[in-house]
Amino acid sequence: MANLSEGAIEALSNGIGGNDAVLQLVNLRKIESGSGPTRFRVMMSDGLHTLSSFMLSTQLNFMAEENLLAPNCICILKKHVTNILKDKRRVVIILEIEVIKPAKDVAGRIGDPTPFAEGQVKAPQSAPNPETRQPLQQQLKNEAGNKSFNRDRDFGKKTPSAMPSTPGGSSKVVPIVSLNPYQSKWTIRARVTNKSSIRTWSNSRGDGKLFSMEIVDESGEIRVTGFNQEVDKFFSLVEVGKVYYVSKGSLKIANKQYTSVKNDYEMTLSGESTIIPCEDSSDVPVMQCDFVSIGDLENREKDAIVDVIGVCKSVDDVTRLTTKANKEVSKRTLNLMDMSGKLVTVTLWGEEAEKFDGSGQPIIAIKGAKLSDYGGRSLSASFSSTMTINPDIPEAHKLRGWYDKEGHALDGQSLTEMKGSGGGATNWKTLSDVKTEHLGHGEKADYYTCIATIVYLRKENCLYQACPSQDCNKKVVDQQNGMFRCEKCDKEFPNFKYRLILSANIADYADNQWVTCFQESAEAILGQNAAYMGQLKDSNEVAFDEVFQQANFNTFVFRSRVKLETYNDESRIKATVMDVKPVDHKDYIKRLILNIRKLAA
Repeated sequence: MANLSEGAIEALSNGIGGNDAVLQLVNLRKIESGSGPTRFRVMMSDGLHTLSSFMLSTQLNFMAEENLLAPNCICILKKHVTNILKDKRRVVIILEIEVIKPAKDVAGRIGDPTPFAEGQVKAPQSAPNPETRQPLQQQLKNEAGNKSFNRDRDFGKKTPSAMPSTPGGSSKVVPIVSLNPYQSKWTIRARVTNKSSIRTWSNSRGDGKLFSMEIVDESGEIRVTGFNQEVDKFFSLVEVGKVYYVSKGSLKIANKQYTSVKNDYEMTLSGESTIIPCEDSSDVPVMQCDFVSIGDLENREKDAIVDVIGVCKSVDDVTRLTTKANKEVSKRTLNLMDMSGKLVTVTLWGEEAEKFDGSGQPIIAIKGAKLSDYGGRSLSASFSSTMTINPDIPEAHKLRGWYDKEGHALDGQSLTEMKGSGGGATNWKTLSDVKTEHLGHGEKADYYTCIATIVYLRKENCLYQACPSQDCNKKVVDQQNGMFRCEKCDKEFPNFKYRLILSANIADYADNQWVTCFQESAEAILGQNAAYMGQLKDSNEVAFDEVFQQANFNTFVFRSRVKLETYNDESRIKATVMDVKPVDHKDYIKRLILNIRKLAA
């Protein structure tokens, strides 16, 4: 017969000790909650006393639902936290528990335990007064709205031997998991993993400002928001990556529309809130993620928020684009690969895009990336995402070892059909595939990559005179007075720039296709820039023709966009070349060998 930890119930009831206590589960009851998650209330015995104010954290609900926890089983209470209710009663939240002897192997109740009543060593044998039990039962029901213990893995965690006191010793540190709107006195110790910039608003009720941050400890995470005076007080104090004591914030149900943080509650800072730096931070994890394999992204819903980790296989240069609101923003794409052998394109925005350095093929962990069906499957790291380069977590070390040993030799298979010019695997097709698979016939354009040879280039109308302004490529009108007018810019200029718009027929072993090549791709095919081609056209037609002759029958890797377009009631596929690259024969041969192996299998 297992030896129970006699005296443990009294210690737990008084809020002292109790971890690693051996207890018997006497009863288990499900508590339904309208808005919050389902909770389980538990009665435990130490052989001497029973106590019914245990609650199972929602992370452990599966143990009750799968009957791993059943009446009479013997357990070790590995980790718990004690919450004090408004009437000063204590509720023991079970965070970690291990069944050392299942119920079927236990003959029955051990000893002759009696209900523990605070302040007395041995409680009377009679059942507790229902009137005294009701408030606790009601409050436990309220506690069912309590924040669920995060089921995600804790990375870099070291369990502290005891919860430290806060500066000044006003209260003990409690885990984030235990926070709920029914408590007012608490302090948490957590690491800041993400901090927004200051955002302002102005409406009929006035104007103001706010910032938000995400913080994590060994039990879970929560989003924290500060407004107006709290922005002035705390924004400059808080640094990403540092650990702080936080107390006296208010909690409310989280608005999932604005956050991917896995917590039923969110915190708002108030005039009474305090944030104090913590020097001893070694046991606080750097992040909490529930990583999804890149290979599994195909099975996830569009717009899902996911955590991913992978090797930065390649990265494109930063580009700038103008939004519909006429605001310029920086953008950069990179390709992540993990041990599934799959690649996915990730888009970074703003400051993150500008400062990102992908040299050395680092490990990238992204928390809260948004999944899109753009070009198959792709990811976007928004302002609410958290990106960490080479994080000190087990998954990163495992991935680094795999990539350095064998992963670097894999091309990988991309989930994203449309990619930047960074190379790598993509949506390879033959020209006959494009027709037989009816690419471009859907609502959205299709993108594909092929290896093909130039068989004919149309010289006629391949050049036009464009606006000389840097960001305008509109065709200009010759005013016949030495000036050229751009209708878009509403200006006249004494000069113009030449731009190429080249019509080409390309072919592979199975078929051919007409494609349109604009400036950069046309220059790559001809091997000359537009300004030089314009000069030749005006001064040396023989040399001009020679450039086209030299360009014929050269083979390239083409990345093209195809879309069915209707003009004058006639529908036809329009193919536009997005990128032209020389053939990397080593890479091409590898791909052919892989295709041969697939066919042979």
